[in-house]
Amino acid sequence: MSALLSIRDLSVDFALGSWLDIGARRQLNILSGISLDLVPGETLGLVGESGSGKTTLARAILGLQKLSGGTIQFEGAPLASPSDFARVRRRTAMMFQDAVSSLSPRMAVGEAVTEPFAIHREALADRRQTARDLLAEVGLRPEIASRFPHELSGGQARRVGVARALALRPALVIADEPTAGLDVSVQAEILNLMADLKDRLSLSYLIITHNLALVRHVADRIAVLYLGRLVETGPSEKIFARPAHPYTRSLIAAEPIPDPRRRRADLAIKGEIPSILRRPGGCVFHTRCPIAKDRCKTETPAPRREGAHQVNCHFADI
Repeated sequence: MSALLSIRDLSVDFALGSWLDIGARRQLNILSGISLDLVPGETLGLVGESGSGKTTLARAILGLQKLSGGTIQFEGAPLASPSDFARVRRRTAMMFQDAVSSLSPRMAVGEAVTEPFAIHREALADRRQTARDLLAEVGLRPEIASRFPHELSGGQARRVGVARALALRPALVIADEPTAGLDVSVQAEILNLMADLKDRLSLSYLIITHNLALVRHVADRIAVLYLGRLVETGPSEKIFARPAHPYTRSLIAAEPIPDPRRRRADLAIKGEIPSILRRPGGCVFHTRCPIAKDRCKTETPAPRREGAHQVNCHFADI
């Protein structure tokens, strides 16, 4: 099956400097060597600690962050010019982490969920009926259309965000922490809704999160980012059963276990994540890695593969 989204050797640099700078500005590398595929109908979980580059990668896919290197293809066509990214934004939707703040406080729900039609200059015969249909699709009653964001519960606001994302029938939905701030029972409702919509509408999801329980529940594949580098990718079931990279093992080991009779393995990550301004050389994880050796300090690990499973570690047992 051909990829819906194909990323090859993607790099993103930020310019550093201040008004005191004279001459050339320094470049800070945020992402480097990122290669990923997402096939139609797939859910890919992008995980990692804060500052790992997850949101920067999403912005690059949407053309909101300029690439420093590499290529992105969407539906088989390269993304290079502004018109290319305009096309991908028409076929891609965002679910934002803060569902309430992502909605205009001066815009009623009905207007908010149909706003993508106005943004992309799409004709709409009956705005009110379209809003009602979209709200019904995510399990909300028609009267919600007249409410404003501050009148919604957290779960209702999240469903409105889903309805808005579905307005133009995208091929890909990028969901940034889609269950953040919700009670456990409401989280389950939203995840079940997303799974149902995926099947009914043939959606693909890129889910950005640090919540391993979430990706365990919904992701077909997982990509693990650390300090702007991919350290492990592969099928969700295989990675949770046998994580190969020490960072992935530590993240999974830190996941809460709802069983008082079971003890977690002592694989918690030691120390603070380094500043990206002073990214370690060699393997970027070596300063916190429990199995690091001298080689890890100077030599960048080459990818090691077994089928669809890939890990970037000198000593990982894959």
